[in-house]
Parts: sequence; structure tokens; C-alpha cells
Amino acid sequence: AIIKKELRVDGRKLDEIRELKFDVAILSRTHGSGLFSRGETQVLSVVTLDSPGAEQILDTLEENDTKKRYMHHYNFPPFSVGEAGPLRGPGRRDIGHGALAEKALSGMIPDKESFPYTIRVVSEVLGSNGSSSMGSVCGSTMALLDAGVPLKANIAGIAMGLASDNEGNYKILTDLQDLEDGKGGMDFKVAGSRKGITAIQLDTKTKGLSNEIVKETLERAKIARIQILDKMETVIKEPKELSEFAPRITSMKINPEKIRLVIGSGGKMINEIIDTCGVEIDIDDDGLVMITAPKPEGAKKAQEWIENLTHDVDPGEKYKGKVTRIMDFGAFVEILPGKEGMVHISKLSSERVERVEDVCNVGD
Repeated sequence: AIIKKELRVDGRKLDEIRELKFDVAILSRTHGSGLFSRGETQVLSVVTLDSPGAEQILDTLEENDTKKRYMHHYNFPPFSVGEAGPLRGPGRRDIGHGALAEKALSGMIPDKESFPYTIRVVSEVLGSNGSSSMGSVCGSTMALLDAGVPLKANIAGIAMGLASDNEGNYKILTDLQDLEDGKGGMDFKVAGSRKGITAIQLDTKTKGLSNEIVKETLERAKIARIQILDKMETVIKEPKELSEFAPRITSMKINPEKIRLVIGSGGKMINEIIDTCGVEIDIDDDGLVMITAPKPEGAKKAQEWIENLTHDVDPGEKYKGKVTRIMDFGAFVEILPGKEGMVHISKLSSERVERVEDVCNVGD
């Protein structure tokens, strides 16, 4: 029927996409969320922003372990296909779909210098009738924009199918649903922006695909992708402001030679700053310090603390400090954390001073 009459099981045209629905910010307490629906397939994507130190460390055979600051996880619970099965950990299919959607967007994530957050997206499939992995691509894009992530380009995904016979006749199907996937000749997933493709995955039950079929599939996928982006961008096109619940990251630069002063012996100093200010601190070898805090007050306090630790004391500058020791010839004053200066007895007052204790005491 598809080849001869161009008639699909649900009555759609060969290049027709199922009904699309988009929504964002449906979860008020998260950092960002997006709900994408295409026919009976529905995916909820949720974004969490965290400090740079939350990057995933990838244990590889290479000398230096690599890190990943953008992560996407895909969950396909039994209820999404009307089953009452047990909820277990992700299987190979879930991991593969998550990796595909992650790859589709990883190249669009802003660099660490302009957006230093570690980003995790979790896509929950609420209902599935084909193409849930490409649904998670669309849901991820909306959720990331809702979270305030300045993507380099918005991404959408579509699954393309194939109906063919032994005589070489074929028809390309846009927006594959489950029945067409099981009985069809291919499941050709294509994700990308208006300008290009960012991820592809192909399953085929045929003996091979001709160049003509591949070319036509990619051309039709581009048309469908742009149709989805056009409708998606009527709901959200640009990144929003960061959620009030998202942590704030403050960056500062210090002399790399003074990193040891911030860390302290055995990490004592940096742990004291973290505990006192309620922040997380990440320091790169080049001296870039990133302070992640739930409230701006904590970040400001930690930044001032680090600035004082790494500040160079210059002759002629005036400082306020606390008296730490008293000697016969003067008083020692802590002008910056870990740095003392001596005030001679002759400089303690404009009048003659017989005893240092007559002017100041430890703790003043």
C-alpha cells in the first residue's frame, strides 16, 4: 500500500510529520525543563546545572583521563509502552539512545570560558510510538534553552523509514512510527540544525542502501528538521535567564604561583573557605578560580578571601588588621590572611609611647 498507493497506516502522507507539541518550564523547581510530543511519543527532558568540579571523569587507556561537562541520560520506563514491568537500570538500548542524543547536542554546548557549568540532561520517555531518541534531542534543546544555556544552534531530530520491494521500488517515510519501524527496511535517525547534521544512526534490514536512497533520505530529513525547528522556536528560540534555583559561578584569575596559598597545607585553607562560605571552589593550573555558590553573598565572601590571600603587599598602602603579637619594640598586625606587618612603637601614636600595651593589645 505504501509503495503503490503512498498510503501509511495512520493515513499520513509519506513526508508528513505527526502532530507536534512543545512546552517549557513545566517543572518550576528545576533549572530547566522541556516537554516534546510528536504523535503518541512524548519525552520530558530536565536540565541540572552544577559546578565545574562535577564533570564526569572518563577512565580511559590514555595517560590523562578525560572529562565530560555535558551529559545526557535517557530513560525508557515500561509504562511508556503500556507495560507494567519492573524498573531496572538502563540497558544497552537506553545507553545507546542517550549517547546518540548527547552527541547531537554536544557540539552546540558553549565553551567552558563563557559558560563554566557542568550540564546534565535527563530525558524521561513518558509515551513511545517510535522515534523517542529523536524526541529526546528536541526535548533536550528546549530544556537547555529554558535553563539559560546559550546553545550555538538549536537542534532537532527526525527518524526516517523505508518501504521497498524486490523489484527495486521504494518510498522514503518521514517521522517513523513503531509499526513502520518493525516492518520497514530502515530506521535512519538524523539530528542537526538548520545548517547541518550533528548526529546520525542507521539500522537497516535490507542488503544495503543505494546512494540515491541515502541522498533522498538526508534531503527529506532536512526539510522535516527545519519544520520541527520552526514550530519549536515559536515556543522558545533564545536562552532564558538562569533559574533562581541554579547556582551562580564567579570566575577570577590569580597568579598560578600562588595557588598553593589558596589550597594551604593539606588543603586546609581551601576547605576552610568552602565550609565557611558555603561554596565550591575549582582551580585550574593556569590560575583560573571558579567559585560556585547557591547565593551571591557566599561567592562574594569567598572571592574577597582569595583576593586577600593572593594580594601582593605594596609599600605605601594602608591596611586594617588585627594585632596578633606584642613585642617591646612594637606590635605585629595581620594585614591579610597569613601575612603580618610590624608597627614600630614610635608609629603607634603621634605622642610618645612608653609601653605598647598602653596603645593596643592582642586582638585589637
